[in-house]
Amino acid sequence: MEDNISYKAAGVDTEAGQEFVKKIKQNVESTHGPRVLGGLGGFSGAFDVSFLKNYKNPILLSGTDGVGTKVELARLFDIHDTIGIDLVAMCVNDILVSGGEPLFFLDYIACGKLNPAKMERIVAGIVKGCRLSGAALLGGETAEHPGTMEPDEYDLGGFVVGAVEKEDLIDGSKILPGDIVLGLESSGPHSNGFSLIRKLYLVEGRKLPEKQETIDFLREFALRPTRIYVQSILNLLKKAEVKGMVHVTGGGFYENIPRVLPDSAAVELKRDSLPENPFFVRLKKDFPSLSETELYSTFNMGIGYIVVVSPEFESEATKALEEKGESVRKIGVIRERKKESVLFV
Repeated sequence: MEDNISYKAAGVDTEAGQEFVKKIKQNVESTHGPRVLGGLGGFSGAFDVSFLKNYKNPILLSGTDGVGTKVELARLFDIHDTIGIDLVAMCVNDILVSGGEPLFFLDYIACGKLNPAKMERIVAGIVKGCRLSGAALLGGETAEHPGTMEPDEYDLGGFVVGAVEKEDLIDGSKILPGDIVLGLESSGPHSNGFSLIRKLYLVEGRKLPEKQETIDFLREFALRPTRIYVQSILNLLKKAEVKGMVHVTGGGFYENIPRVLPDSAAVELKRDSLPENPFFVRLKKDFPSLSETELYSTFNMGIGYIVVVSPEFESEATKALEEKGESVRKIGVIRERKKESVLFV
């Protein structure tokens, strides 16, 4: 007969979970403003949306995402304070494409065994991401999965809600041939393509490389957090008319750009206008057999976010983005579609 039959003996420590919530409470509540009702630890979060009466026709936007297998590199390097920024960025940048201002964010963390110190670092990153995007961290869930995940393994999921005036909703329908394509630089691979990165650089796809120089390269450049473009784009929307935007995530240029183009439009991108991002320079050098199609359909290649404006707004848009510290490049132009929707010249 089993002597110790308990939830804790099965691998789930609810007391440790309660202590973890207490430790992160003050940090999480630093993202709260007067619209957040109640505190952390309830069964749900409450957000006062009475301010939406100031909108003529408010539209709520929602998005959910994760950070993929980038968490595996974070685990291997024991670097957990930036992966939460990635999580927020992947969600808020997506609703930003429609012109949405993030309102509140929820997170989900699954782990093999609750390590309060590690979880605090992850949540600290989520808090920082929420501050950068102006979203309240309204709540979340941390779940132990003993027996199905290794003790040091974890995975992340996020969910964001934002709002936009209906007449200001951006869907790409107004894009025309001759419009200008502006690119905002990325910090590196952001949170996409890591299954390929792991296959190329890690031993058996799950162990650190043997060469210290390669380990140092990955630590320095692969784990840089995904850039959050919220404040820059919200500033832009106040000063220039934007016709379309793209968050360059999984699927790279070939899959993401067509999502905002009318059927009659194509984008012509100039290869030499893209930045020489250190990560991608090294990637191409180390693996010259990687085709251009593979690179541009997997990675952002140095451009994390794209804005489409008419020629008369190019100067104003560039200035508004640079005011917020963005490195802006004119990377292409919209053409009439003949066959392919994305062309490199």
